[in-house]
Amino acid sequence: MSTREELIVKYAKDLKEKCGVTPDMDLLTKVTIGCGPSIYNADSATVAGSQPSELVTVKKNFLIGKLGLADGPELDSAIDAVMEQYGRSNSNKYRAVVYYLLTVHFKKEGVYN
Repeated sequence: MSTREELIVKYAKDLKEKCGVTPDMDLLTKVTIGCGPSIYNADSATVAGSQPSELVTVKKNFLIGKLGLADGPELDSAIDAVMEQYGRSNSNKYRAVVYYLLTVHFKKEGVYN
């Protein structure tokens, strides 16, 4: 099993156990691939949910840049909801999992087709 495949299994486990979501493995794989090399770096592989600058990066680079959403308060609300769903006390919030949850939240799965 490749490193990426191992990570996808780890992300699926987080989605099931920490978020209460049964992932669409095809979508999770596409979201993970879309994260690029960041998934292999310990710092960039996770989202620091308590750092405002990190949440701005998620909003600008992913929600607006990748998903093509317009900036507005609903983006901040969605990020906040995902952080809550993932568990605020959980220090390892994997970027691919956060992006997956946001993609599903905004029903933007088509971006990955």
